[in-house]
Amino acid sequence: MEDDLPKHAANYVPLSPVSFLKRAAHVWAARPAVLHGRRQYTYAQLLERSRRLASALVGLGVGRADVVAALMPNIPEMLEAHYGVPMAHAVLCPINIRLDAATIRFILAHSGAKVLLVDREFAAIVVSALEGLEARPIVVVVDDPEGPGGAELDARPYEDLLASGDPRFPVSPPADEWDAISLSYTSGTTGDPKGVVVHHRGAYLNACGNALALGLSPRSVYLWTLPMFHCNGWTYTWAVTLQGGVHVCLRKVEPARVFALIADHGVTHLCAAPVVLTMLINASPDARRSFPHRVTAATGGAAPPSPVIAAMEALGFDVVHLYGLTECYGPSLMNAWQPGIDAKPIPERAAFLARQGVGLPTLEEVAVIARNGTDRVPADGTTIGEIAIRGNTIMKGYLRNPKANAAVFDHGWFRTGDLGVMHADGYVEVKDRAKDIVISGGENISTLEVEEVLYAHPKVMEAAVVAHPDPFWGEVPHAFISPKPGFEDDITVEEIVAFCRDRLAHFKVPKHVSFGPLPKTATGKIQKFALRARLRGEAAAEVGG
Repeated sequence: MEDDLPKHAANYVPLSPVSFLKRAAHVWAARPAVLHGRRQYTYAQLLERSRRLASALVGLGVGRADVVAALMPNIPEMLEAHYGVPMAHAVLCPINIRLDAATIRFILAHSGAKVLLVDREFAAIVVSALEGLEARPIVVVVDDPEGPGGAELDARPYEDLLASGDPRFPVSPPADEWDAISLSYTSGTTGDPKGVVVHHRGAYLNACGNALALGLSPRSVYLWTLPMFHCNGWTYTWAVTLQGGVHVCLRKVEPARVFALIADHGVTHLCAAPVVLTMLINASPDARRSFPHRVTAATGGAAPPSPVIAAMEALGFDVVHLYGLTECYGPSLMNAWQPGIDAKPIPERAAFLARQGVGLPTLEEVAVIARNGTDRVPADGTTIGEIAIRGNTIMKGYLRNPKANAAVFDHGWFRTGDLGVMHADGYVEVKDRAKDIVISGGENISTLEVEEVLYAHPKVMEAAVVAHPDPFWGEVPHAFISPKPGFEDDITVEEIVAFCRDRLAHFKVPKHVSFGPLPKTATGKIQKFALRARLRGEAAAEVGG
């Protein structure tokens, strides 16, 4: 059939998650959209404030493809930026609130940000970041009544900016759904951060996929334990609004506050790094609150060990394991439920949940490919390859970084850099980052496998395993352990080694064990690169005498 039928405004509209807010304000106008301390906004108010922001930004000279940076915690203004900035057809650049001034300066310069929205708490570091910056952005400061305040800043007050905006500013889709909607910078552990550019189409689709995967509905109440600056809050900034749910904001993750908000507002969903689950499990009795309903807790990173799953279930949480990267809008795989899995004992259920799973409904395809080739590895659950994904929810690319783009886009796939296996049932299981695998005497040792055993030890709160150089084996596992409260002085290397020897092949048992706090990113991920750097420093000190 010859098809020369043209597109019309009636049958083709560029996809953008901004449309979710317009619909939510129509369907649930009077429903609370955002709760934050004493503040509450309905969906009608959220749309009006976002429109005012868009109008005011245009009044400042912001146009299509211009960058608006945001340095804010999980407050209503950060959520408004996720709508108001793209409404102005500009690009939102959320900045990690725990970065140093030099890195913030790099991001502002590299992105070419025209406007910077900043919470008062971070005014002092912004002053430092702006020093030496050739093209300074227009600075707008947010004074959150729930915040601790901060330094004086030569900036325009956010509420004054909103007051100057038009509450009827027209909401229109982007000229092209491939237009950038957001620019997120990676951690930059091996050099300057890379700017991940994502588009309206992908944001729309990934938000839809997350809403389906986590079962969001108009009855959902979502607690912001995950930073909105991290992959746009895994696109839940848009997904919750898509379904007309309630956004419960949270400036800082504190167990007592989390439990109180869950109990007081009937929170049904949250997303969190594994460290947050650990914080909740180890919260003091006086910090905990009981609640009559179940809470779905989606977590990324390493698979939750069985003791963590059991402890969270006892507290009233159902853990869902997700997998993704900034480059794919956050979650792209999930451990999809299967009939009968709920009835299995915890150890069997944990073994199943250890798999990162299958692609979200909006991801086209996932495969495990030979590390140095393009062929798929056998789906035998043992042959290790690199996880590769493709579809509409993959980034446009890294901003001004063709070398990095060439390294990750290969033969129609996005190469994640994560090593894993494909099981016979089509579920993917991550075994390690390519740089984290320990190769000892020619044998590959999955650090995640060793960490799973360590987490089962009753005195271990957190654990990370990295390669320790060895003159005979080449590398051996080195375990870094943060003990549970009360066991800091009651845990030994010998008992850890003995515990592992009873549960692992002996070549996988850590040959070195260290105790103490573990370095983490702003989103709670353990920084293995910092642990490896520590080992390199110790080795250099030994060589230097």
